[in-house]
Amino acid sequence: MASTLPGNQVFIRGVTRDGRSFRPSDWAERLAGVMAQFRPGGAAARGSHIAYSPWCVPTTLDGAKCVVVHHALRDHEPMAWDFVMNFARDNELQVIEACLLPAADAPGAGA
Repeated sequence: MASTLPGNQVFIRGVTRDGRSFRPSDWAERLAGVMAQFRPGGAAARGSHIAYSPWCVPTTLDGAKCVVVHHALRDHEPMAWDFVMNFARDNELQVIEACLLPAADAPGAGA
C-alpha cells in the first residue's frame, strides 16, 4: 500500500505560464473536490462525511491558490493522477515537484 506521509508531492499552482492568475478563483477547491473519492481505504473509508482526499489538497502558496497532489494518488489510481496532471497541462498551470517539510518552529521539528 502507498504511503500517505509527506514526501513526494506535486504543487499545481494557480498561475499560468505567462503569469496570469487562473480563474475561477475556487478552481483548487473544485479540483480537490473531484479527487475526494481517491483516498487510502477507498471512498467509503470515512463514512458519509465529505472531506478532501489527503492525496489532493487545496492550499495557498505565495498568495496563489494551489493543489498539492501526493504521488500516492498515482500509485493508487493512475487514471486520477493523469486527470489532475492533464488538467494542469491543458490550462498551462505551473507544476512544481516538491516535498512538504514541517515548519522549523513546529513541535518535533528541527534538530
